[in-house]
Amino acid sequence: MAIKKSSKRAHKKSLRKRKHNLWYKNEIKKRTKELQKMLKAKEIEKAKEYLSKVYQIIDKAAKENVIKRGKACRLKSKFAKLISKALA
Repeated sequence: MAIKKSSKRAHKKSLRKRKHNLWYKNEIKKRTKELQKMLKAKEIEKAKEYLSKVYQIIDKAAKENVIKRGKACRLKSKFAKLISKALA
C-alpha cells in the first residue's frame, strides 16, 4: 500500500484511468460482437450502417491511447473486409 501522499494520489489516478480504459475496451468488444452477429444473420445493410459506430469507438480508443494506432487500423480493415465479403 502507498505510504506517501503523492503515491496515494497516483494510485487513485491509476485506478480511475484503468476504469476508463476498461470501459473503452469493453465497448469495442460489445460493438464488434454486435457487428459480427449482424453479419452472421445476413443483415448486411444494417451491418453497413452499424460499421460507422464501430469505427467511431475504435478511433476514440486509439486517440486516447487505450489501444495502439496500428491495432485500430487492423480492426477497421478487418471489419471492412468482412462487410465487403458479405456483399459479394
